[in-house]
Amino acid sequence: MTWHTRGSRTVYENRWIQVREDAVRGPHGEGIYGVVRMTHPAVFVVALDAEDRVCLVAVDRYTTGPSWEVPAGGSDGEDPLLAAQRELREETGLTATEWTPLGTMNALNGIAEAPEHVFLARGLTSGADASATQREEGIDEMAWVPFAEALAMVSDGRIHDGETIAALAFAGIRLGRFA
Repeated sequence: MTWHTRGSRTVYENRWIQVREDAVRGPHGEGIYGVVRMTHPAVFVVALDAEDRVCLVAVDRYTTGPSWEVPAGGSDGEDPLLAAQRELREETGLTATEWTPLGTMNALNGIAEAPEHVFLARGLTSGADASATQREEGIDEMAWVPFAEALAMVSDGRIHDGETIAALAFAGIRLGRFA
């Protein structure tokens, strides 16, 4: 069964998202489907230092509360790699000499068009003071966590952000941690 869109209307929009309501015919007959479309793809950075530690940031999300996450953000229409480099610098003050694209994913693909690009950053150095942008981003804390401990944090629920979990999985696969 394929989906058929019979009509569509935008019900809300701002500079980050558009929400539309589609009249559809699908597996269960006629109905309405709500779709959230991100204006620009997001980027996620698994920053790994020479000691095999992952950089995590603590963010208090309006929707879900406190969360440990990898540095991430919107691409704002930039090339995804440039956006990833900017987000890492803004959220942590770090720069990296080695960037590896790990893959792309879609957040909440049952209700959203939200493409996301994941990168591994290595060769890290501290750059500019990020405290001003961290305040703007709502970042309360930054921590260096051994990669194996980050996976344990996923397992025991301390990391519950879906995109961070997926980004760590991409990195773990690339680094051979799940073999």
